[in-house]
Amino acid sequence: MKLTIERAPLLKALGHVQSVVERRTTIPILANMLLNAGDGTLALTATDMDLAIDEKVAADIGQSGSITAPAHTLFDIVRKLPEGAEVSFETSGEGRVDIHAGRSRFSLSSLPGEEFPSISGGDMPHRFELAASELRRLIDCTRFAISTEETRYYLNGIFVHEAQSDGELVLRAVATDGHRLARAEITLPEGAGGVPGVIVPRKAVNEVRKLIDDSSDSVDIELSETRLQFSFDRVVLSSKLIDGTFPDYERVIPTGNDRVLRVSRNAFVEAVDRVSTISTEKSRAIKLRLDSGTLTLSATSPENGTAREELEVTYSAGPLEIGFNSRYLLDIASQIEGDEAEFVLADGASPTIVHDTADQSALYVLMPMRV
Repeated sequence: MKLTIERAPLLKALGHVQSVVERRTTIPILANMLLNAGDGTLALTATDMDLAIDEKVAADIGQSGSITAPAHTLFDIVRKLPEGAEVSFETSGEGRVDIHAGRSRFSLSSLPGEEFPSISGGDMPHRFELAASELRRLIDCTRFAISTEETRYYLNGIFVHEAQSDGELVLRAVATDGHRLARAEITLPEGAGGVPGVIVPRKAVNEVRKLIDDSSDSVDIELSETRLQFSFDRVVLSSKLIDGTFPDYERVIPTGNDRVLRVSRNAFVEAVDRVSTISTEKSRAIKLRLDSGTLTLSATSPENGTAREELEVTYSAGPLEIGFNSRYLLDIASQIEGDEAEFVLADGASPTIVHDTADQSALYVLMPMRV
């Protein structure tokens, strides 16, 4: 294999691909990425056996071939090269890949390309397109609520499925960790009818979100009951799905809440942030007291003292006190794009619904806590 490539596009592709590679792995080949040169492109591939990324970049190919190289080391080398550098790769017969850029010379140990595992997508019977902006929104509105508790593995991802909302078919994304729930939906894309409900793992969610950050194109999505694949620009990301049953989340969305609070989103976020400075690191508890037209936020800590702040709000129901984890409140409030947040409450011991007044297709549920 022999090729020359510009540093900038190579660095961008390496940054995407190397992030899949685990820092610690007992299988040497999985610490490497596959470099496959041919037809005017360099294809970079990495996998952890659950998730795989393949990205193509234009290159001047002198000799076709494939080799693997240590992923993180290669990324660090290219990252430290000067801007505008031309980077040359050439394999030697000693199981090494030589890298040249200006006066810099590197020689990395490598493993044969044919030893790199092939992650076959298999048959993907369902296929549809989604605008990158819509995919970003579904992820951003829900991923903060993904559980990190490994024993409840079926909550370690976003549940994506077809559903009905006000008589219309929608594609819905849901995540919950048992303390809060986030739900977002979009009109069902053409071709997505009949898709199975799937749980997309946290790592795949985070990787695809990074990849589409700058993309304005549509994303081609293919899925089966066990695998999911995203294709856009010159990138293909495929992932195994979580093999489990997502709980019946509709049961935890309250229907009888009748106390409505409307508050300025920015004023609320700033007040919660200030008052929570006093709350203990473990519980992050903050109390909300509601009275006609007034919201009082307070926190008490034996170590730090007390904090209290009042906000003018729209609220006309009877007095109410309820406690929440301040971190959870801020996580939800950060997803609200409108000027106002709407809280629909029942009492101090029941779940609360939060709406974005500018986007009724997103819904959040937050469990209270004792304060």
